[in-house]
Amino acid sequence: MKRYRVFDHTADLGVEIYGKTVEELFVNAAFAIFDLMTDLQDVKITEVRAIVTEGADWEDLLVNYLRDVLYLFNGEGLILSDYAIAEINPHHLMGEVRGEPFEPNRHRIKTEIKAVTYHQALIRENGEGWVGRVVFDV
Repeated sequence: MKRYRVFDHTADLGVEIYGKTVEELFVNAAFAIFDLMTDLQDVKITEVRAIVTEGADWEDLLVNYLRDVLYLFNGEGLILSDYAIAEINPHHLMGEVRGEPFEPNRHRIKTEIKAVTYHQALIRENGEGWVGRVVFDV
């Protein structure tokens, strides 16, 4: 199963995310951010951070989770390449992310993602698994 695909969106970057489970969907959404930003093959795992996120529903939880993950890059300078979800329901997520500090001489930024928006945010379960949509401000 493909992890995500980019869809056309005026001025921003739209991403459709897939997962066999809702946990996999959230993992693939975090993967999409960093896969779009840099070459993940160059990222080593030297740092681990716990993530606890709350939301009003699945879409709010996804946007808040991705904002927390993106903050680890923008606020703490971490490039993340491994993501895990330990607990999840429509209002709460607990997990862990792993990566290393951003080093400009080793990590090339392909796309700068400035923010995660609520525009077109969507999560649905279908017969094959889960599908989510989110738009990034670039």
